[in-house]
Amino acid sequence: MSRHQVVQRLVDIGAVAVIRMGDSSGLLKVAEALHAGGIPALEITMTTPNALAVIEATTKELGDDVLVGVGSVLDSETARLAILAGASFVVSPVFKPEILATAHRYDVAVMPGCFAPTEILTAHEAGADIVKVFPADVVGMPFFKAVKAPMPFLNLMPTGGVSLTNAGDWIRAGACAVGVGSALLDKKAIAAEDYAQLTANARQLKASVDEGRRKK
Repeated sequence: MSRHQVVQRLVDIGAVAVIRMGDSSGLLKVAEALHAGGIPALEITMTTPNALAVIEATTKELGDDVLVGVGSVLDSETARLAILAGASFVVSPVFKPEILATAHRYDVAVMPGCFAPTEILTAHEAGADIVKVFPADVVGMPFFKAVKAPMPFLNLMPTGGVSLTNAGDWIRAGACAVGVGSALLDKKAIAAEDYAQLTANARQLKASVDEGRRKK
């Protein structure tokens, strides 16, 4: 898919699972469980052991059924390696123009992390496909409404502070999608290999997103 098609699919799904695991051996099963629950968009962070190999394996195993991206990207070379491994979108906690340039060279979507309105607009004008507002729990939902009022064209995605039940509230506040990590990826469930719990979590998250859109 082109980067524009990837962005549209991410927006349609409405949520990205931020996967940050200390042990990557069970990541494929985690991905399958989340997909079964209606969240087939996965951001595998570079802090995950063997992240590039995991991205490649997950992409090959699950194919087009799941969108596999890379997170915690801090430089353009990491972005390039992840894209070559199969990442269909690139997420960073910071805004660095060189990361955008590298990803777009490969027609891959980019979500830089921004915090202030000026930084958000600068990233958008530099070509950011979606701006990741991070850490979103610091600024809260009123910030989204305030920023979107004069700049309704922005695609904003909060990461940090999004739960299984308040995702819809973020959507109503102006988010095009949400990024969810620990609230979705229950560490105890993963340790116990209780993948059914992850599927249930994903369904709850998707229901919240869908409800938020109905009431938007």
